[in-house]
Amino acid sequence: MSFTFTLERTVGAARAARFATPHGVVESPAFMAVGTLATVKALDPDDLRAMDAQMILANAYHLHLRPGDELVRDLGGLHAFMQWDGPILTDSGGFQVFSLATLRTVDEDGVEFRSHLDGSRRRFTPEGVMRIERNLGADVIMQFDHVIPGQSEPAVARDASERSLRWLARCRAEFERLIADEPLPGRHPQALFPIVQGGIHTGLRREAAAAIRDQGDWKGVGIGGLSVGEAKPDMYRILEDLHEVLPADRPRYLMGVGFPEDLVEGVRRGVDLFDCVAPTRMGRNGAVFTRDGRLNIKRAEFRASTQPLDPECTCAACTRFTRAYVRHLFLADEILGLRLLSLHNVHFLVTLMRDARSAILDGSFERWSTDWLLRYHSRTAPTV
Repeated sequence: MSFTFTLERTVGAARAARFATPHGVVESPAFMAVGTLATVKALDPDDLRAMDAQMILANAYHLHLRPGDELVRDLGGLHAFMQWDGPILTDSGGFQVFSLATLRTVDEDGVEFRSHLDGSRRRFTPEGVMRIERNLGADVIMQFDHVIPGQSEPAVARDASERSLRWLARCRAEFERLIADEPLPGRHPQALFPIVQGGIHTGLRREAAAAIRDQGDWKGVGIGGLSVGEAKPDMYRILEDLHEVLPADRPRYLMGVGFPEDLVEGVRRGVDLFDCVAPTRMGRNGAVFTRDGRLNIKRAEFRASTQPLDPECTCAACTRFTRAYVRHLFLADEILGLRLLSLHNVHFLVTLMRDARSAILDGSFERWSTDWLLRYHSRTAPTV
C-alpha cells in the first residue's frame, strides 16, 4: 500500500482523515505511543492492539546506540524485531542530541556528541541518520533537524531553522540515493517527513513552511521545536498560524506533545498526529490521566478508594482494579503498579483522539472540545 492521505471531514481547523501506510491505515487524529527502544515501556504489543493503538514511534538515536541499527536491519527491521505489525515512525534523534547540551557540538556538517551510554564519541550527519533510519525500516522516517530551546531569540531560531532546511535537502538526496542504489530486498516503501522549525517566531515558521514546499512534494510534515520550554499560549499560536500555510492534503505531525489538554488544543488547530513519552513516564511516577484532570495515585485520599482510576475508562486497569489497590502497588514498589498506570495513560490518550475523531465526523467537535477542556480544567486540587 502506498502513502495516501484522505480528508473525511473538517470542523473549523480540526480534521478527520485516513493516512494509509504499507502497514495499515491510521485514522486521525491519532496519538502514537512512544516505543523509544523498540518497546512501549511496560507494555506488550498485544496491550497496544487491545486498546486500538494504530501507530507507534521508535527512536533512531537510541536504537543506533543499542542494539545497533545494522543488527535490527539484519533481523528483518523494526516490525519483525519488536513484533508489531502496524505502522511505525522513527524520530531522527534530533531532539535526543539537543538534550545532550553539555555533550555535543553542532556544525554545518552535523553534530558530534558523546554517547550517554559509554561516553564514546559519535557523529550524526543528515546522510548518516538516513542510513540509520533506512536500516530500522519504519514506515515514516523523520529528517535530521537542529532543535533549540523553545524561548530562543530570533537570531538563534533562524540559524537552527535554516540549518534544518539545508539538512533536509541532504536528507532527501541521501534517502533517494539509498532507494535507488541500496534497495533492501523484500522491504516496504518508506516516507520521509520534513520538520518545520522556527521557534516561537511566526515569520520564521512561515518561511520554513514555504521553503519546505519549495523543496518538493512530501508525504507529510512534522512540526518540531514545540513543547521544549516555551509557554503553551505560544505553542497554540504557532499551530494556529501554521494551519494556514501547511498543505491541507498531507498529514501534520506535532512532535513530542502528549498532555491531554494539548492534544485537544492541537486538534482544534489542525494537527493530525501526536506522540510523547508523557503517558508512560508520568505513569511510572504515579500520575493518572482522567477526564476530570490529573491525579497523583500516591496521595493519602486514595488509600481506601474503591473507584477505578477513571470511572469512564474501559482500559484493563480501570475495569479490574481500584485506586486503593493501584496506590498500594506504588507504595509497595510493585512493578504491576507501573504497568497499570502506563497502560491506562496510553489508553486514555488513544481513546481521547478516537473520541475527537468521532466528534469531527458527526460535526459536534467544537462543542465536544469546549466541554471536554472545561471539565478537564475544572478539578480542584485535593487538600490532603
